[in-house]
Amino acid sequence: MAATQTVLSFETAMEKFDPVLGFEVHVELNTKTKMFSSAPNVFGDEPNTDVNEVDLGMPGVLPVVNRAAVESSIKIGLALNCEIAESCRFARKNYFYPDTPKNFQTSQYDEPIAHDGWIDIELEDGTVFRVEIERAHMEEDAGKLTHMGGATGRIHGAEYSLVDYNRAGVPLVEIVTKPIVGAGSRAPELARAYVAAIREIVKNLGVSDARMERGNVRCDANVSLMPKGATQFGTRSETKNVNSLRSVEHAVRFEIQRHAAVLSAGEKVTQETRHWHEDTRTTTAGRPKSDADDYRYFPEPDLVPVVPSREWVEEIRASLPEPPAERRKRLKEAWGYADAEFRDVVNAGVLDSVEETITAGATPQAARKWWMGEIVGRAKAADVDPAELGVSPAAIVELNGLVEGGRLNNKMAGQVLDGVIAGEGTPTEVMEARGLVLVSDDGPLLEAIDAALAAQPGVADKIRGGKVQAAGAIVGAVMKATRGQADAGRVKELILERLGVQA
Repeated sequence: MAATQTVLSFETAMEKFDPVLGFEVHVELNTKTKMFSSAPNVFGDEPNTDVNEVDLGMPGVLPVVNRAAVESSIKIGLALNCEIAESCRFARKNYFYPDTPKNFQTSQYDEPIAHDGWIDIELEDGTVFRVEIERAHMEEDAGKLTHMGGATGRIHGAEYSLVDYNRAGVPLVEIVTKPIVGAGSRAPELARAYVAAIREIVKNLGVSDARMERGNVRCDANVSLMPKGATQFGTRSETKNVNSLRSVEHAVRFEIQRHAAVLSAGEKVTQETRHWHEDTRTTTAGRPKSDADDYRYFPEPDLVPVVPSREWVEEIRASLPEPPAERRKRLKEAWGYADAEFRDVVNAGVLDSVEETITAGATPQAARKWWMGEIVGRAKAADVDPAELGVSPAAIVELNGLVEGGRLNNKMAGQVLDGVIAGEGTPTEVMEARGLVLVSDDGPLLEAIDAALAAQPGVADKIRGGKVQAAGAIVGAVMKATRGQADAGRVKELILERLGVQA
């Protein structure tokens, strides 16, 4: 459990300081093989089965650059409006850690494949904020350590650690922004929107599965503060490997408040990495932050420079899919959503889910109803991202079909949805297991109606007298008697027929 730390309120921090942000987003590419070896690039296999001699740094082996990974990197660079280098090379980033079996990471240092780009980020109210990209460079991922026996899952307090080298050598593109100033109190919102935009771009390009819960997209968030009116940047902290949009926003907000408390007390901020704790929404110190010189970068002697021809770059540019901004415009028009409705879908992070649900057979109105009216609300209540609930577009289409087919009413459908989220099965399986079948047979409904009319004779007289809206009391009684499993519309029809009243 993270220790309690002194923080200022966000409002007070914003009155005294201006935040400066910087993001390093790591994107795992979905190539078939790894960056420098022929080992499979697969998620979820048994530990240490997708490795070979190159990944393990065995003596005498030589790396070979993955052409598909280079092409994917160029696609990302072009989508970020970057310049693509006419020649670039790899370097060895030297550091010693058990998840790096070679004792260095093959990366790019002073010669990235893409540089000097920009991306326009749309905030929740439609405000557009331009973020400048310093570089997008190629590298390989490290392995994965699992710390065992401790209470937090981190190395401190663990009894021992296990290492899985399946991820070692997986192709990465690291996207590094230039310092971002001027966001003010919207800095946390901008952080979330920026990472969401990067995820949308790489998924749209088809170069990454972009599943943050799997680590396909991870963000290192840098934060520093300047006193109001100052021009010199403050000392930064870097919160490492944040892997959800919600966490990126919360981590930036917390670091702003923590920095503000440190500076307001007359103390100095330590330049260091920080660990994010989702349970407490706080960060804790990692290690003192190294500068580039500390890694002793030097050119990789076993790899020749990468020299993408201008013809190849232009071929790649011509093959790029529809940009996300144009896609959003097209979808909005095709679905007939109002500006506010569409913005809500985008801001909730369910645009892809809504599109997939419509593609699977739902109407745009039905897809929006389920995702915005049901899924997003449940996600907010649970304080998770909608994707973390695990509801697929296919499940939504199936659930909507059960409602439209007269087998469930909306209340029952909500219970079925809860069962799907709880892992009880498909909507049909949950409906059958919970006995949530809509009572539409007239026989049982008439019995419940007669009992309700007998219990409320005054209501029956009002209905006969022309106050048809009074039938709602009888409908309510029938719904209660059937435990909410009656078709309310059919119940009202039968009540009026029973009393000889025209609708």
